[in-house]
Amino acid sequence: MTSTNSPLTTKIFNTVVIVAALGYFVDIYDLILFSIVRVKSLKDIGIADANLKDSGIFLIQMQMIGMLLGGIVWGILGDKKGRLSVLFFTILLYSLANLANGFVQTYQQYAILRVIAGFGLAGELGIGITLVSEIMTKESRGWGTSLVSGIGIVGAALAYAFAEWGWRQAYWAGGVLGLLLLFLRIYVHESPFFARTKSEGVPRGAFLTFFTSRERFLKYLYCILIGVPVWYTIGILITFSKEFAEALGINGQINTGRGVMIHYMGAAIGSILTGWISQIKQSRKKALFFSLTFLTLVTIAFFLSHGLDLFFFYILIFLLGVAQGYWAIFVTVAAEQFGTNLRSTATTTIPNFVRGAVVPLTSLWAFWGHSMGILQSAIIIAAITLILAFFALYHMRETFGKELDYHD
Repeated sequence: MTSTNSPLTTKIFNTVVIVAALGYFVDIYDLILFSIVRVKSLKDIGIADANLKDSGIFLIQMQMIGMLLGGIVWGILGDKKGRLSVLFFTILLYSLANLANGFVQTYQQYAILRVIAGFGLAGELGIGITLVSEIMTKESRGWGTSLVSGIGIVGAALAYAFAEWGWRQAYWAGGVLGLLLLFLRIYVHESPFFARTKSEGVPRGAFLTFFTSRERFLKYLYCILIGVPVWYTIGILITFSKEFAEALGINGQINTGRGVMIHYMGAAIGSILTGWISQIKQSRKKALFFSLTFLTLVTIAFFLSHGLDLFFFYILIFLLGVAQGYWAIFVTVAAEQFGTNLRSTATTTIPNFVRGAVVPLTSLWAFWGHSMGILQSAIIIAAITLILAFFALYHMRETFGKELDYHD
């Protein structure tokens, strides 16, 4: 393998990290845009105020179902056909879906396009992290993946800024950004690990392989469980922060879009911070333990914030972002758990199963909410997801500095 100090390798590394980061930037832009424009867009297409919460839950579920299906398809194709071709098609699909989203006139059209957009979005992060992990050195790849996430998460701020123009214009802008990103793909090279595995004729992308070995299945399951609290936080606490603020008696009228933007600013900081802890301590598990512990404490504070001033409620939203900023290290761990012939499949499906968990989580929250209220039901779900995450982390193997040039 080419020395990491050579001009050629430095150029490839820089290009891959930049393209992966910008890809995730556009990914987050679209993924979070609906949370920002949920209320305004639904009202504009004729949804009554009383139905905004349930309609919003359904559309988020449609997006996540699309991501779950897309994660499986793009992950398998990434191992079978190559990382680069998948990156091209995923960004093309969600860019076109974004453009179409700006023209929706009915609730049914909105739902269908959120599925298609979710399907396209599903491949961007996993494939990008796979490429960065395989090109960087085993000692420094945590820096690269954290940088990808830290830069990418700032896409939420741009989504909030564009949403101020209008929700349709924001969708159109996201589509244009995605199409512009396609031009950068020509400067990215295929992973040398994948090229070598392909030339050796090793079976690749066998998704069912994760379920044919107890050890492999448990590694896969543990990775998913560690990530679920992130999307519990985003999919319930942040997306429906308006409803929680009302239930908690927060003094002031919360702007959901501003809350999402503030949350993701915290997540960008948290991503870099968690990556730094991982590199300094030379341990993925220690960094994840720190983040999960912090997330637990901030979540408790969130539910105890009755009667808080709006400014301090926004601070809690920001701190929730910092705490759930371990997403990049979580995806890096997923990449490090499996061999080159399954790495794309694992790294793409695992975060999308986590995102897909929003469907049962929001359904359970809505169901329990009718009998016990949105606060108590959310507290119970938070406890379940965090306990399972700590359990999975305890049983997971340390992967810092692990060599990735191998087959499962």
